[in-house]
Amino acid sequence: MRKEFPGWHGTTIIGVKKAGTVVVAGDGQVSLGDTVIKGSARKVRRLSPGGYDVVAGFAGSTADAFTLLERLESKLEATPGQLQRACVALAKDWRTDKYLQKLEAMLIVTDGDQIYVITGAGDVLEPEHDVTAIGSGGNYALAAARGMMDSDRSAEQIARDAMAIAADICVYTNGNLTVESISK
Repeated sequence: MRKEFPGWHGTTIIGVKKAGTVVVAGDGQVSLGDTVIKGSARKVRRLSPGGYDVVAGFAGSTADAFTLLERLESKLEATPGQLQRACVALAKDWRTDKYLQKLEAMLIVTDGDQIYVITGAGDVLEPEHDVTAIGSGGNYALAAARGMMDSDRSAEQIARDAMAIAADICVYTNGNLTVESISK
């Protein structure tokens, strides 16, 4: 019996919308099995296709996520200012294209107004409660952020505090954050 390659694990990405600002934060840890390979990866990026600002965070395979980000940029160039339409077009391609179907990643994307989670199952999900999270520590970060949404904290502080909680619980998440904010 062949031993399976342990695979790449670990990321927590969170998106928080509050008071007209959306913050996307991601940790920097990349693990191979039970070994930390890198602690300072940048999994949150600012895209500006045609001058239209979008912030995206990814969980999953890095090469797959970059492929998806490139596709998203081309969809945004084809539909300027229409994030939802671009996300739906990407999800449709991802679901139906034989090459893209093999990609293992998830995305959180925002234009400062809308937040979406895009999955390989063809989902374009708009979160409830203005918070979403993906990755191995996503549920921990989501629960922590939801508990802070009624506080006086800013979107950025909620994202940072929620990520700190996730990093304390999830062994595949660290406290080395990349944080991007965008307002509409």
